[in-house]
Amino acid sequence: MNLPNILTLARILLIPVFLIAYFLPRPGTYMIAAILFGLAAFTDWLDGYLARRLNQTTPFGAFLDPVADKLIVVCALVVLVAHHANIWLTIPALIIIGREIVISALREWMAEMNRSGSVSVAWFGRVKTTFQMISIAVLLANPPVFNLIWVKIGYGLLYIAAIMTLVSMVAYLRGAWPTLKIGLRQRGS
Repeated sequence: MNLPNILTLARILLIPVFLIAYFLPRPGTYMIAAILFGLAAFTDWLDGYLARRLNQTTPFGAFLDPVADKLIVVCALVVLVAHHANIWLTIPALIIIGREIVISALREWMAEMNRSGSVSVAWFGRVKTTFQMISIAVLLANPPVFNLIWVKIGYGLLYIAAIMTLVSMVAYLRGAWPTLKIGLRQRGS
């Protein structure tokens, strides 16, 4: 266990804390939940930075970091979909969650084919993640009332993140396509 891995575990442990904060029936709890989510999002950047800077990358960290990212994003989106209870938030949330499932399966399959390096995170994925995290934090910080300006901004940012999610998924699939074709040929023979 090193500092980057501890930060990743802390991000996972923040999930129930921000969920409890979100559902507490007290003034200011939306903002507290958003701050906790923002703190978790910051640790996502920080653990990766420290792992590279301190030369403390580990196989455990490489496995756990994307799991932690997906857990916190999916939990937050599910809570927001349930709380907002409308199709306009459900659509981008389903796109984002669906993409995470597809890419996780693709990464696992690529690792089985010993080609995990051919599908890596690009700068576009980092920008997408930034939009996604900001949109979720904005939506968590506000009550689910669509006529509030910040909620509209949160929806807009979430739609941008969802579009970027689809684009990045296509890029991942395109990068993996040569290996996918080889795998399909091997299964067919």
